[in-house]
Amino acid sequence: MNETRYTDQHEWVRLEGDTATVGITKFAAEQLGDVVYVELPAAGKVVKAGAEAAVVESVKAASEVYAPVSGEVTAANDALTGEPSKVNDDPEGEGWFFKLKLSDAGEFAGLMDAAAYAEFTKGL
Repeated sequence: MNETRYTDQHEWVRLEGDTATVGITKFAAEQLGDVVYVELPAAGKVVKAGAEAAVVESVKAASEVYAPVSGEVTAANDALTGEPSKVNDDPEGEGWFFKLKLSDAGEFAGLMDAAAYAEFTKGL
């Protein structure tokens, strides 16, 4: 299964087996403007769904990135440290933030699918 879900805080999570890859949505990247700095969680850090997991700073503002699901961080996208603009260039691909080992698959199922997220952003 390779499915992507979304939060109302504009994070996306793509599930591949029990590994979840997390980043911010294209909508969020466009709202932020040019990303200039990203602070990523260290491997081994345990995060809870809805809790702050990373920070993204742009020329406009700094924003927290929340974990859409709970789990243990297995990798961070170190490429963003040297090239934070990847978040703007490809927010739902090469601009991913971190990967984690999912601890509760039910949390993933409770997030918005692409159609629901598209509908949610129409009103913003």
